[in-house]
Amino acid sequence: MGEALNGVGYVLLDRTKLEKRVRELGWAISEHYRSRVSPSSPLVVVSVLKGSFIFAADLVRALDIPVRIEFLGVRSYGDSTTSSGVVQVTQDLSHSVEEQDVLLVEDIVDTGLTSAFLLEQMQSRRARTVGLCSLLNKPARAVVPVQIDFLGFTIEDLFVVGYGLDAAQRFRNLPDLCVFQEDT
Repeated sequence: MGEALNGVGYVLLDRTKLEKRVRELGWAISEHYRSRVSPSSPLVVVSVLKGSFIFAADLVRALDIPVRIEFLGVRSYGDSTTSSGVVQVTQDLSHSVEEQDVLLVEDIVDTGLTSAFLLEQMQSRRARTVGLCSLLNKPARAVVPVQIDFLGFTIEDLFVVGYGLDAAQRFRNLPDLCVFQEDT
């Protein structure tokens, strides 16, 4: 794999731990929403692109309740390893979420700015309920407090790649979550 791994330091969370936690989250989410959703009113799972797409795909397969998937593209990092603090919508939802139960699926809550922005967006679109599921939380970088309803893992202040997360659009395809180290 040579070049593909240039810049990757070490595995923080391997695929086995990721798979196990996703199954646990799927069970918890299904139990939480079971009495609220139906085939005619499914849970709207909003995958926040691009970083959450692999996590969201695995997560919806772990749910045993009716779901509809939507994608919302946002950007706050560009090609940097730190957030710009400005959230830019790059792709909007294809259907309304009005009077729907919505679950935002994020790859990571870092500063909290993106998640807070998206939670506010869903509420302004008159979603019935809005929840947040994040694979990762990095509390050391928090600027805005955000309630994460379903959390995979809390990590230290590390820049991670793999399992959908990237560094300048690279390393999303790694099956494990790895620590990124520039110029290794």
